[in-house]
Amino acid sequence: MGARGETWLWLLQRATAVVLAFAVLVHLATLIYAVRHGLSAAAILARTEGNVAWLGFYLLFATAAALHAGVGLRTVLREMTPWRGAAADLLVLLLAALVAAAGWRAAFGLFA
Repeated sequence: MGARGETWLWLLQRATAVVLAFAVLVHLATLIYAVRHGLSAAAILARTEGNVAWLGFYLLFATAAALHAGVGLRTVLREMTPWRGAAADLLVLLLAALVAAAGWRAAFGLFA
């Protein structure tokens, strides 16, 4: 990958960090609210079921986490191993897709 591609990955890493910072704050605030108000798992699921806003939030959260992790893993592999090239990038892409799929499955599980 050329310098332009590396720059875009660097920017993607920073942009997803901003999204994750916001998402983690919202997620933690929601958890604290639920615990302080004694909400059960069933009560929480009742609030998220069919709620498009929460679905969108958690889909964005999962996507940002997968992209952030993928770019970070690629960087670690390049810094810590001699592995380079399309095969390494493909592996990282596959792992990021698996993380995204798991997150999307969880988000749709809360929605359904």
